[in-house]
Amino acid sequence: MRATLLLIISLLVVPSWADNNTDPSGLWNTFDDNGDIESTVEVRVEGGKLYANILSLRNAPEDNPICIACKGDLYGKPVIGMQIINGLTLKNDIWQKGSVFDPKTGDAYKGKVWLENGTLFVRGHIGFLYQTKSWQKVSNDAKQQSQSAL
Repeated sequence: MRATLLLIISLLVVPSWADNNTDPSGLWNTFDDNGDIESTVEVRVEGGKLYANILSLRNAPEDNPICIACKGDLYGKPVIGMQIINGLTLKNDIWQKGSVFDPKTGDAYKGKVWLENGTLFVRGHIGFLYQTKSWQKVSNDAKQQSQSAL
């Protein structure tokens, strides 16, 4: 009887562990081609969809540069606060069927995002051409330092 009860409880708990492995919510550092931190991004899930906004930039020529490469309504808008992951939905442990936006080029791409061994992989693609970036979770020490600076 106890073994059956333990089996049922473990089967009920396992799906909640799986959900946690696919939820990338939190603060993430992005990196440039040299491996230096480029920005900090806040990733969140709202209504079953994945979104991300730029919170801060490192080594930018200005405190909050405007997007001169952007087109349409985003042209001339501040980069900090800009939404760069837009409405991806979770399917088979991969966030997909939405877009990722690159403020450097002003281009939006079909996007895929997934977690693997504590690293967040963000891929933008057009057809079979793609580029994948890896983001690292912001440590608790770095979160506390940024909050104390405010």
